[in-house]
Amino acid sequence: MRRRPTVFVVDDDPAVLHFLEGLISTVNLNVRVFNSAQAFLDGYNAGSPGCLLLDIRMPGMSGLELQRELAARGFDIPIVFLTGHGDVQIAVSAMKAGAYDFVEKPFNNELLLDVLQKAVAVGVSDEKNRSEKAVIEKRASLLTRREAEVMKLVVCGETNKGIARELGISERTVENHRGKVMRKMQARTLADLVRMLPV
Repeated sequence: MRRRPTVFVVDDDPAVLHFLEGLISTVNLNVRVFNSAQAFLDGYNAGSPGCLLLDIRMPGMSGLELQRELAARGFDIPIVFLTGHGDVQIAVSAMKAGAYDFVEKPFNNELLLDVLQKAVAVGVSDEKNRSEKAVIEKRASLLTRREAEVMKLVVCGETNKGIARELGISERTVENHRGKVMRKMQARTLADLVRMLPV
């Protein structure tokens, strides 16, 4: 079952957290709030779809430090930074480090919600792609070494005759391996197989 997309909000100001929780809920998005970067790290499950709305300046671990920590841990979630006056240069650096967007305080509610909905869509798409990749990798792990060789050559556009010559086997053997590859990869057509394994 696919998990419901969530906007994770990290801010050290309880009033801001309360306001944002209410605001984001108005557009039917799931919201979870955290009062520090460490609290978020302790409560976040890697791969949860959605996005992170993150205050850039916080005591303890700052928003930028949390961004670096998430990258170091291999956690890939779109980050929207909330920035105060004078933080724009810092926010631009955060964008260069992979943040999705930043919104300046005081913010326009509609603008913030629009940015968050777009960031959530990106997060959901990324999670779907990761899930599909994991499924394809699992299927590929069922192939024998020879089937994997045949598959690689098939995806590169080689004919059965060319594959037979390359691997020093008969065309009939290539056809057998090719059939097994299609079944194990659950590909109905050659185009399906190519889409799964871009060269």
